[in-house]
Amino acid sequence: MRLTRTLALAATAAAALSIGAVIPAAGTTSVSPDTPTYQEFAASTYRDVDGSYVVNGDEVISNQGDLRAFYEQLIGPETINDGLIVNTVGGVDDKWSTSQVGNLTYCVSTKFGARHDDVVSAMASGAALWESASSKIDFVYVSGADGNCTTRNKSVLFSVEPVQTTQYIARAFFPSTPDRQQNVLIDDSIWSSGSWTPTNIIGHELGHVLGFRHEHTRPESGTCFEDNNWRPLTPYDSSSIMHYPQCNGSSDDLSMTSADRAGVVALYGN
Repeated sequence: MRLTRTLALAATAAAALSIGAVIPAAGTTSVSPDTPTYQEFAASTYRDVDGSYVVNGDEVISNQGDLRAFYEQLIGPETINDGLIVNTVGGVDDKWSTSQVGNLTYCVSTKFGARHDDVVSAMASGAALWESASSKIDFVYVSGADGNCTTRNKSVLFSVEPVQTTQYIARAFFPSTPDRQQNVLIDDSIWSSGSWTPTNIIGHELGHVLGFRHEHTRPESGTCFEDNNWRPLTPYDSSSIMHYPQCNGSSDDLSMTSADRAGVVALYGN
């Protein structure tokens, strides 16, 4: 017998979780302290013999990405507190000071040629992802430095320069990186990366600039481990903008989530 979706969401969620948590209906803006994280929800949801998840008693969800979407529908994506991890150096958070994070100046090299304006636009939209999450963050474009846009130009904090390589689409740095390497390098493949838009790719790289590590280095990912030099800000998030899709990520477009925004606030404040 197939259960109907007319049951109250809170009741069906509690039944599926089997941990007695109370989950509000989608759209609710407050969450009980007992509301499970996505990881608790996934761990407590029954997995059938074929690996699929069973929710609402007898409804099948085939993969983690769809299960995450189901979870977000139940509690409302604005209430999720999963998120990011910050790089550490000697056990200390690798982050900008309050004054510096509000003045992250950069230039965009004129060597991008016909793509210069496109890079300027992608930088602005990628930066806006983080700026909209925390009022403390401000990436400042200094167009007057574009003609001499290298790491040697001390009128800006970092440079954005073109590169030709098959090793990566774009590359960035951490706050602790030496000045001579504080640049964002972008290959032409950024314009032909399918569902990975230039905005989201740049957003991912600027996440590193702010000190955030790849989310998939966490053990929960099960692959792509890098090292242990990081501190968790919030629980593991497989759909984070900082999580490569090919490393068991549950998002295929590097989009920023409400989880990521919560992680930014945890490190830099509202």
